[in-house]
Amino acid sequence: MASSLTNLVSDHLYEQRIRQDSLSVEKLATTFAPLFQSAQGDALQEALVAAGGEMGGRLMVIDEDGKVQFDSFSRLCGIRLQLPEVLSILTGGQNTAYGIHHLEGGQHSLTADAADEYVAYCTASIIGTRGRLGVLLFVAPVQEMMTSLNNVQQQLLRVFLVIATAALVVAMVFSRVITRPITALTRTIQKMGKGDLSARVKVRGSGEMRQLAESYNTMADQLERLDRSRNQFVSNASHELKTPLATMKILLESLIYQPDMPAELRAEFMQDMNHEIDRLTSIITDLLTLTQMDSRRMELHTSLVDLSELTEETLRLLTPAAEQRGQNLTGRVTPGCTLVADRSKLSQVIYNLTENGLKYTPDGGEVSVTLSVEGRTAVLTVKDNGVGIPPEDQGHIFERFYRVDKARSRETGGTGLGLSIVRQMVTLHKGQITVESAPGEGSTFIVRLPMDGKEVSAS
Repeated sequence: MASSLTNLVSDHLYEQRIRQDSLSVEKLATTFAPLFQSAQGDALQEALVAAGGEMGGRLMVIDEDGKVQFDSFSRLCGIRLQLPEVLSILTGGQNTAYGIHHLEGGQHSLTADAADEYVAYCTASIIGTRGRLGVLLFVAPVQEMMTSLNNVQQQLLRVFLVIATAALVVAMVFSRVITRPITALTRTIQKMGKGDLSARVKVRGSGEMRQLAESYNTMADQLERLDRSRNQFVSNASHELKTPLATMKILLESLIYQPDMPAELRAEFMQDMNHEIDRLTSIITDLLTLTQMDSRRMELHTSLVDLSELTEETLRLLTPAAEQRGQNLTGRVTPGCTLVADRSKLSQVIYNLTENGLKYTPDGGEVSVTLSVEGRTAVLTVKDNGVGIPPEDQGHIFERFYRVDKARSRETGGTGLGLSIVRQMVTLHKGQITVESAPGEGSTFIVRLPMDGKEVSAS
């Protein structure tokens, strides 16, 4: 940059100097032509000295053979000068020429100061009535200009060197400031890679780095919750599978070590074992269903489903079970509610919620199922007047193996996976499920399903 700027300044000064000297020399050549042609030597010499003094340089008149005929310094008369600017006019056919030369060691300077390292030669043709008479040479001292340019270049180089050094220092400081949080984030990621899911990065600064740190911490929180959920799931699944196996082992050992057991008691033990096997099968089936959902391998086999007909069909299936316990299962279904969905999965949603209401409603209680349409949303409501759900448990009832009353849940044959499966299936259909409940007043489950295929917004 310093060199380029210096070159621009130099070019500007050169062009200005060339234009100024060339115009002056051409004008003098026109003025001196009559004197040279008429051989008025004394007058020409006086004019050369006067003009050279005004221009601050040396003027010489050179003939066609390249010999100096008149010299404002009166030193080189009769000497042949082989300067490029003179030869370019005498042999090259040019009218003017200009050049700046750096004098190497041993070269003689034509300026007043023999120590000058730089000299400029400006030439112009002397044209008379008979054609070209010779060449007017102006020797201009440019040492001061070149020295100034060199000083400017050195100063610019020093300034740019200082600026470059400062910029480098500032860049290193800013680089360290910028890379420090990245390095900290990298170390935290390495810790997480080694299994420490509790590692978090400090949120500092602002802008993109702060957003990156916050996004990473959010991701780490989700991974840690997922890991805890997985561990809890494995623990719960192991416990749920172990319970029926332990029960069956006790029953089998009783049968083995009591060969004289009465037939009625033996039959009762066999029925209990059959019940535990059914319960174990139900748990495994639900686990496989959830596994398929988690791995996104479960596909929806969609078709046009009449949700009104499907709801009424489910009510007919569960009515005998409700009547057996003296429960009142009622339905209020809006006809003609159709949507594109997976019929079997929606049937399981309705069945599980209704059956769940019957299980947790005491004998003689009431369960009502309502299907209505709100705009382009189908709303399924299952309401019971059973035991209800405490507020602190309502946020967990859709978690796997979560039970509000574990003893009662096992008595009713529940696996603790039904509501989790329902929520997953509703989510697959871009719907939402919520619960409203109070202890001793029953529970109300509300399912919202889109009829136009668009995701249901939070209500």
